[in-house]
Amino acid sequence: MHDIMIYTTIAAFICTLAFIFWRPQVNEAYPATIGAIIVLLSGSVTLGDLGIITETIGGAAVTIMATIVMAIVLESFGFFHWAADLLMARARGSGIRLYWYTNLLCFLMTLFVNNDGSILITTPILLMLLSRFRLKNHQKIPYLLSGALIATASSAPIGVSNIVNLIALKIVHMDLYMHTAMMFVPATLGLVLLSLLLFANFYHLLPRKLPTLLPAQWHFTPDGMKHPLQGSSPDTATDRIAQANTSNRFMRNILIFVLAVRISLFVASYVHFPVWLMAVIGSLALLAWRWYYLRISPRDMLRKTPWYIIIFAFSMYVIVYGLRNIGLTEWLVHFLQPIVNGGLLHASIGMGFLISLLSNIFNNHPALMVGTLTLTNLNLDPLTLKISYLASVIGSDMGSLLLPIGTLATLMWMHIVRQGKIKISWADYMKVTFRVIPISALATLIILSYWVSWIF
Repeated sequence: MHDIMIYTTIAAFICTLAFIFWRPQVNEAYPATIGAIIVLLSGSVTLGDLGIITETIGGAAVTIMATIVMAIVLESFGFFHWAADLLMARARGSGIRLYWYTNLLCFLMTLFVNNDGSILITTPILLMLLSRFRLKNHQKIPYLLSGALIATASSAPIGVSNIVNLIALKIVHMDLYMHTAMMFVPATLGLVLLSLLLFANFYHLLPRKLPTLLPAQWHFTPDGMKHPLQGSSPDTATDRIAQANTSNRFMRNILIFVLAVRISLFVASYVHFPVWLMAVIGSLALLAWRWYYLRISPRDMLRKTPWYIIIFAFSMYVIVYGLRNIGLTEWLVHFLQPIVNGGLLHASIGMGFLISLLSNIFNNHPALMVGTLTLTNLNLDPLTLKISYLASVIGSDMGSLLLPIGTLATLMWMHIVRQGKIKISWADYMKVTFRVIPISALATLIILSYWVSWIF
C-alpha cells in the first residue's frame, strides 16, 4: 500500500508538469487541481496537512492577488499604454535607446506588479510598438526576448513580485524587508549584467534608426468606458500639448501612489504588520480612486481577477507536500548537507545551481518549494539558511530561464509572441539563454555570498 502511494504521488507530479508543458495555452490550474486531488486520494497528503498548506500560502496568495487587482485598475486608467507612448517618445528614433527603455519598462513592471503580470502586460505592448515601426521578425526578437528575460528575472530583487517567492519566505520564516535588504543589491547587479550580455548578443540585430512616428493615442478604455482624460480630439498643437501635460500629471500621481503602496509593504514587514493586509488596503484605495474618477464599480474585479492563480499555487503545493511526505526532502537532505555546510560561497553556488537545474527540468514553482522545504530540515545556522534560501530564489527566478519550460512566465511569453505572428523556436531561445543565463546566475550567486558576508 505504501509503494502504491509513492508511485501515485510521483506519477501525479510528473503528469501534471508534462501536461502544463505540453499544453501551455491551457489554464495551468486545471492539471494542477487534478494532480492535487490524486495526491490527496493516494494518502500522501492528509486533511491535517491541508490546514498547514493553507496557512503557508494564504498570505502570499492574498498579497499577489491584491497586486494584480492594482494592475487591473492601472489598466483602466490607461497607464500601461501611456507608458508605451512614453517609451517610444524617449527612444527618439534610436533602436539602441529603445532596447534599454524596453528593459527598464519590463524591470519596473515586475517590481510594480509581478513577473507573470509583467509578461502579460509588456509583451502585447511591445508587439504593438514594434509593429508600428514595421520591423522585421529578426529585429523584433531582441526587444521581445530581452524584455521577457528581464521581466521574469526581475522578481528576484524583492520577494513580493513572485507568489512562489512569498510562499518560500513563509516557509523559512523570513521577513520581506530582510529578504530585500540581503537580495536587492546582488540581484539588481545580476540583472544589469544580464542586460549587458543580452545587449552584446543582440547588438548586431538592433536597428540604429527607427522610423519617425507620432506616438499613438493609446488611452485604453476597457468595456467601452471613456478615459477621463481623453475628451475630444484636440484640434491644435496647443490643445495636444495641454492634453499631454494633463495626462502626464495624472499618471505621475498614480505612479507615486502605487510606489507608496509598494514601499508600505516593506514597512509593514519591518513593523510586523500583516503584509497581505497592507496590500489589500492599498488595492482598495486604488479601487476607490478609480470609482471616483471613472465611475467603474469594483464589481468588475470578480470577473477580471485571475483567481486561478490561487488554485494553481495551492494545488502545486499540495503535490510538492506529498513528495515531501514520501521522502523526497530526506533524500535531498543527504545530498545537500555537505554542500551548504562548506561556507557561504559554497551554499550560495550549490543551492543556486541545484534549483536552477530542477527548475529547468520540473519548472521553478515546484523546484523552489521542494528546495525550501528541504532547507528547513538541514538544521542550518540562521545566516546559512538565509543565504541558501536567497540562492534558491536566484536559481528559481534567473537560472530557470535557460529553457522555456523553466517558468510559467516564459511559457506564456512563447504563446503570446506566437499569437503575434513572431517566429521564435526553442533553438532560437536557447541560442541566447545558454550564452547569457549561466554567466549572469553564477555572478549573481557569487555577489550574493560576498554581499551578505559584508552586511553581516
